[in-house]
Amino acid sequence: MSKTLVIVESPTKAKSIGKFLGRNYTVKSSMGHIRDLPKSQLGVDTENNFEPKYITIRGKGELLKELKASAKKSSKILLAADPDREGEAIAWHLKTYLGIPDEEKCRIEFNEITKTAIQAAVKKPRALDMDRVDAQQARRILDRLVGYKLSPLLWKKVRKGLSAGRVQSVAMRLICDREEEIENFIQEEYWSLTGDFRADQKPLTAKLFKINNQKVEIPNQETMDQILAELGRLPFVVDKIVKKEKKRNPSPPFTTSSMQQEASRKLGFTARKTMQLAQQLYEGLDVGEGTVGLITYMRTDSTRLSETAQQEAREFIQNKYGTPFVPEQVRQFADKGKGKVQNAHEAIRPSAVLRTPEQVKPFLKGPQFKLYKLIWERFVASQMSSAILDVTTVDIKGEHDTVDQSRDFLFRASGTIVRFPGFMQVYIEGKDDETADENDLIPQVTEGQSLTLEKFIPKQHFTQPPPRFSDASLVKTMEEKGIGRPSTYAPIIDTILARGYVLRQEKQFHATELGKLVVDLLKEYFPKILDVEFTAGMEEQLDLVEEGKLPWKQILNEFYPPFQKDLEYAEEQIGEIEIEDEVSDEICEKCGRNMVYKLGRYGRFLACPGFPECRNTKPILTEIGVKCLACGGEIVERKGKRGRIFYGCKNYPECEYVSWDKPTGEACPTCGSMMVEKVNKKQEKTVYCPQCKAREKEPEQEEALEQEKTLEKEENPEKEETRKKEQE
Repeated sequence: MSKTLVIVESPTKAKSIGKFLGRNYTVKSSMGHIRDLPKSQLGVDTENNFEPKYITIRGKGELLKELKASAKKSSKILLAADPDREGEAIAWHLKTYLGIPDEEKCRIEFNEITKTAIQAAVKKPRALDMDRVDAQQARRILDRLVGYKLSPLLWKKVRKGLSAGRVQSVAMRLICDREEEIENFIQEEYWSLTGDFRADQKPLTAKLFKINNQKVEIPNQETMDQILAELGRLPFVVDKIVKKEKKRNPSPPFTTSSMQQEASRKLGFTARKTMQLAQQLYEGLDVGEGTVGLITYMRTDSTRLSETAQQEAREFIQNKYGTPFVPEQVRQFADKGKGKVQNAHEAIRPSAVLRTPEQVKPFLKGPQFKLYKLIWERFVASQMSSAILDVTTVDIKGEHDTVDQSRDFLFRASGTIVRFPGFMQVYIEGKDDETADENDLIPQVTEGQSLTLEKFIPKQHFTQPPPRFSDASLVKTMEEKGIGRPSTYAPIIDTILARGYVLRQEKQFHATELGKLVVDLLKEYFPKILDVEFTAGMEEQLDLVEEGKLPWKQILNEFYPPFQKDLEYAEEQIGEIEIEDEVSDEICEKCGRNMVYKLGRYGRFLACPGFPECRNTKPILTEIGVKCLACGGEIVERKGKRGRIFYGCKNYPECEYVSWDKPTGEACPTCGSMMVEKVNKKQEKTVYCPQCKAREKEPEQEEALEQEKTLEKEENPEKEETRKKEQE
């Protein structure tokens, strides 16, 4: 009996699905797209209504022969690419190549790789959704027109190897605009005042909140001294006590964007790493019961959950945590996006809630486990009861007892007590701007009670510029502004890093001079391409194509003519731009010239400007003012292959001292090793000895440290050929 052929994108996915379908099915992988626009040419006929020229991807000849041979032997073909625009386009190219009739129902899709989902999907094939295919074609051709027209202009006018893109350039603008804000920021001084009081021998700390019922503003020390002089003579009493019950609701389950943000905040993962790990969890891993998909499809902007998943979660919560933790009504979350959300998808969730993190941990690698645990906890918490908090606010008043020139001073103390943890028992969402929670315990006091002043603590502050973007905040901003789609965030970040437009330093993006130059150039000559609202509007038009409300070539006909005019004008007006290397104070020990900063595949480094006569290069080292206890050399700050900062001895490779945390220069009194300091998100420092600490290093940290040592060896002067390639 002939079999049914099922074609998916990846071998891992094929292996997982094949296990569920049995002997009557053959499962093959297309290894992603089988056709695409050619790399060597534009591949779009702009004179013939933007007709694309698709070719089979080089290197897939044998694979395609195998697929065609399998198709001929099969009684039926089912195309099971991912359930999104890209997956629909892959299925369309396969249908065209294999000669499947247009009217045939050959497309199946599923949001999770489980036996139930796969067996249900093969029973409900449908025809291809050409609106979805056309939306993908429109995006692909738009990106090709911008990339293949703008990039050569940058090669010619600025430097070879640069690129511009319809979405990546807008993301770059966000980073450069933020950099400009930071550079133009004018720091302003302000002060705050905290009072330490006692109520029946119990401490009570409060901040000066209002003066004469106006919110307090203390611009300088002179004003502060004036306030302290007045306060020194005043009695203080409890003016008002307010106790409120506050409910805190859980966050919705993950979308692609929120998963990338939270993995960046809590796990320190880049967007690319998060998506790679999520792909592995989705396609399937062996967790003691054979290969199975652990999470649902990870490219989604919906927070919708199936009724089955919600019911399973409620039963699990009931059994694990008890009745109070199960809300009376099933939780529903409103999707953001005003119609942009693809509601055919679910949110990202575990495919089976009973497959707990503890159960699968022995079968997963460290990073896989951390991401799965994050997804599982977020999903379970989203279906739990609200937390109930008791919030107490105490107002403390200091007022003159004389009428002349009297001013009332109001101090405020706030405290929060968790009366019922609810979802917080499992998970609490992270924040980009971590601040200390107001969870101080407030002693029992009564209104009118007199307080004893212990001391005042005045503090000087300075306003801070807006923070540079991290992976989390950049993804969040792109999502809020409608730039790109969930599946594009990681590739966008990778591209602007690879081109040298930005550097990732201490998990923040810094715009380079090259990045600023390219953005300024594009802003001047291609204002629409760099316009955030225009780019977001284009995404909305692509959504209309997918909904069947707009012909896909209409977008191209409206976009291309004005873009072509801008291109011709820029070609005439822009002269050749020469980028001068930034000169450093470092002297080349081989020829005496001042070394210059260059950009290599692992970031910036120092190189001699006398190339090719002098090929000397050096890593950029920053001394931290600490001596190495092993050899007496200077401890310097170094950057690893993945951009992470670590510390090592300047006398490497003779001295191999390295540390992730900043060395203090002090010796441990127990073992004599170098003490180091760790700074948490609240900027609190902890000094400890890495040799004597109780907890062991995680295996992946050890592995990463070994990789950094290997990198150091690669940067050794003997490796001349590597340096030569980077300098060229």
